[in-house]
Amino acid sequence: QVQLAESGGGLVQAGDSLRLSCTTSGRTFSTYVMGWFRQAPGKEREFVATVTRGGGTTYYGDSVKGRFTISRDNAKNTVYLQMNSLKPEDTAVYYCAADIDSSSYSSRLSSYDYWGQGTQVTVSS
Repeated sequence: QVQLAESGGGLVQAGDSLRLSCTTSGRTFSTYVMGWFRQAPGKEREFVATVTRGGGTTYYGDSVKGRFTISRDNAKNTVYLQMNSLKPEDTAVYYCAADIDSSSYSSRLSSYDYWGQGTQVTVSS
């Protein structure tokens, strides 16, 4: 069983930065495609970013492109989301997810097999 735990969320002002971390229990973490999603109250879960197994390829949702960066450290079983120039519309619960049976990245929720419990990010104007 794979377990994921997010950390690093909090309350910040517009224009500030945060870095989220997600630590994964799986011993074969380096074989997982990893992703970040977010969900605001009353809205559907939205794709944010994904990174391939070796970290060589990344893909971002249009709303965060140019501001957010996903990366991974396979030696630490950890994936990161660096969030810069935060806006109030970035306010949401952020989830990390693992796709254990794919060889390429995906923006589809159905591609991911395991999910963390989420961490709250609140951006005030």
